Amino acid sequence: MEFLAVIVAGFGGGGTALILRRLSGRRLPEWLTPAGVAAGMLAMVIYLEYSWAPRYEAGLPEDVIVVSKNQHSSWMRPWTYAVPLTNRLIAVDNRIRQRNSKNPDLVLTGVILQERWALTMGFKSMFDCANALRADLTEGTRLDEAGIPVSAEWYTLAPDDRFLTIACGGEAHEGVVGEG
Repeated sequence: MEFLAVIVAGFGGGGTALILRRLSGRRLPEWLTPAGVAAGMLAMVIYLEYSWAPRYEAGLPEDVIVVSKNQHSSWMRPWTYAVPLTNRLIAVDNRIRQRNSKNPDLVLTGVILQERWALTMGFKSMFDCANALRADLTEGTRLDEAGIPVSAEWYTLAPDDRFLTIACGGEAHEGVVGEG
């Protein structure tokens, strides 16, 4: 669909330039028409690149919240130095959020990774809300009888990290890492 949108924008830009040339009594140069095609296509590509993240985010369910946006600049797109381009999103899927019945500070929730022009990737993460920790669960992750991951690597987060705050249900996290 985006390819078709770029083609249509090219026709629109070229058509606009052609109409302007005719209205001027052909006083405008002939190269204005192909330049209008190129300008229309370039403008559409830039619009689509900058609008994909807001469009994706708008289509998410209410319980799926974007917590991080990766932005970058590139010499191939010089305008990204003025306004960086979002190329990756991380969202917390709280539709599957579960608190550990034996340790309510542990929360299991889904994480969605979405990159422009890539398949969506999802996995589950466990958050220790009191100690500001996160462990990503894989197929090899085992849980002990208390529901705590045995073979997972725990990552330290800042107590006010948006990822932690959203995953833990928006609660204040005043616990210090290492306190139990």
